[in-house]
Amino acid sequence: MPAESLRWDTLEALKNSSKGKLKYNTDWLEKGEGVLESVNTTPSLSAWVLRQLSSRSPQKAAPSSPVSVTGLSAEPSAPARDPSPPAEPRGAVEREEVQGDAVENTQKDPDPSISLLSARATQVEGCIRVCEKNHRDKAQELLRQRLELQEEMVGAMASRESEQLKRFEELMELKRRQEYQSVRDMLERSSQEALGRQEKLKEEHRHRMKIQNLKLREAELQRLREAELERQRQVEGRDRLRRLNSVQEEVLQLNTLIDPNSVQASLDLTGYSVRGNQLCGHVSEIIRTTAEGEFPSAEDMARAEGALQEMRTMIGIMRQDIEAALEKKRRYLAEEEEKRKQLELQRQQEVKPQTAAPPAEQKGKQRKAGLQTSAEESTLKWYKELQEISRQCAASFEELNSSKDMQTKKLRMELQKAASIPVSQISSISGSKLREIFDKIDVLLSCKSVQSAGRPVSASQHPQGLDFVSYKLAEKFVKQGEEEVASHHEAAFPIAVVASGIWERHPKVGDLILAHLHKKCPYSVPCYPPMKEGTSIEEYQRILGYRVDDIGVEAQDSFLKRMSGMIRLYAAIIQLRWPYGNKQAADPHGLNHGWRWLAQMLNMDPLADITATLLFDFLEVCGNALMKQYQGQFWKLILMIKEEYFPRIEAVTTTGQMGSVMRLKQFLEDCLKRREIPVPKGHLSSSFWRS
Repeated sequence: MPAESLRWDTLEALKNSSKGKLKYNTDWLEKGEGVLESVNTTPSLSAWVLRQLSSRSPQKAAPSSPVSVTGLSAEPSAPARDPSPPAEPRGAVEREEVQGDAVENTQKDPDPSISLLSARATQVEGCIRVCEKNHRDKAQELLRQRLELQEEMVGAMASRESEQLKRFEELMELKRRQEYQSVRDMLERSSQEALGRQEKLKEEHRHRMKIQNLKLREAELQRLREAELERQRQVEGRDRLRRLNSVQEEVLQLNTLIDPNSVQASLDLTGYSVRGNQLCGHVSEIIRTTAEGEFPSAEDMARAEGALQEMRTMIGIMRQDIEAALEKKRRYLAEEEEKRKQLELQRQQEVKPQTAAPPAEQKGKQRKAGLQTSAEESTLKWYKELQEISRQCAASFEELNSSKDMQTKKLRMELQKAASIPVSQISSISGSKLREIFDKIDVLLSCKSVQSAGRPVSASQHPQGLDFVSYKLAEKFVKQGEEEVASHHEAAFPIAVVASGIWERHPKVGDLILAHLHKKCPYSVPCYPPMKEGTSIEEYQRILGYRVDDIGVEAQDSFLKRMSGMIRLYAAIIQLRWPYGNKQAADPHGLNHGWRWLAQMLNMDPLADITATLLFDFLEVCGNALMKQYQGQFWKLILMIKEEYFPRIEAVTTTGQMGSVMRLKQFLEDCLKRREIPVPKGHLSSSFWRS
């Protein structure tokens, strides 16, 4: 390692020299190109000098002073330095000289003449050059290594950046997928929300459609009700017009009975004739007011019926006057015919057995024909039993009915309202409403509390309360048939089905309904009550079902209308049962009673205008149910009515009473022709109970 240590010593000496202390510009390669031109010429000379020196022997050292070479430079070489300082080592002096020469050479301008250095200086310079070359090579190697390191670093960084780019791309892809998934989730949520909103809108639409349909249905029902009311108004108007025409016809017929020139009338009838003509003119005036297409009002009918009643009363008085005059005349003639009295008495005695014989013969013929003048004994017995039940029931609550106590009177009024108001509310609007009314009546008859005029009331609040409620309830059912069903035939079915249900759960009420019905309409038994001895005409007319008041007896049309309503109610009751009752229990008053009524009605002599009306009403309401129940036997009965019984009805009917007869005839002919009896109008179908 001596060479290595020597090398380092040399470098340390150079560093401490004046030249080594010079500052070099590191950018001389880029900026000092002019300086390099003077330096670059030296190596060629130094190389040549080195080659010259190397050819020599190392023992032959050059003289210590520099030698000037002629021809190489025009200037002489620099003189030798004064070697006076002895203490300085030689090597150091030589290094300083070499350095001084180098500095001088660098400061001088290039010149073609080259000064030769000493061998030591040349060696030193060569070492410097070799050192510089080594340093340059080392620097280049370092630079190359640094470049390789830099390339490795760049490659590593590029690889790292590439990996980071891949991670970034993966992150971006992940974000893109997440965004896509979030968008997709959002779209699914929005789709679900849209579906939910759509379903909600559909539900709202269905709800609105349901409400609209209900409104339309209500409007349609309202229109139908209005149309039905208009139709009923038209029917009632036409009915009033027919009644008005019949009133006019009867008034005119009664007026023809007033004949002032009658032979039988020995008294003056001019006053009766004038008043009769006035009444006829009054009725004709009412007819003229309704001749423009309008129907007569209730006031017009009241005036016309009042005129008819006055005419009837006047005719009765006139007949009494005529009978009194005739009686007076008979007494006057009796004195003249006294001689023939014995002969007349003898002739009367001979005539009596002859006149008594025809009724016996006629009665025998009627028995042969199977006709009766009254109901059967069993039917009359049943009728009397029902009337006795009704009388006992009325007597049982006499104390409640006649009490003067204010609290008892108030309770009686509340119980009567609780019994009558639900029956008045019965209609064919809906089955649920009908069931609600039935439940209210059933609760009242079960001695439970019900609401009446906003206050609770119960039949158990008085010992006689249940009998009172049952009696009033049965009376109200029959009154509904007498008034409501008489005006609106379709109302018979909802009233009848409630009455049938109450009858099934409370049989006593059913018996009272029949008792009231038989009392107001004896033709529902059927029976024709005979006039007993000592009974006045007004009382007998009440027994027959006529309304008799201070004005007089009601008109025949009004009487037939009420009888028709009650027979229709009875015909509906016997064919209907409460749909929510016990199906296994027997019908308390079923179709067998309808067959019995029809058979007994045909076994009795027909009455003018009454029999035809009641048969038509009964068959129109109950005929379809009887046809389904009895089938062939029923058609035999209908055929018998058409061929045998109907001629008897025509025989007792006058010309002014043919309306009901023609209706019955047309009904029988249509049924026999089609071999079917239509379902009555207003019949409650199964869909009604779901409304």
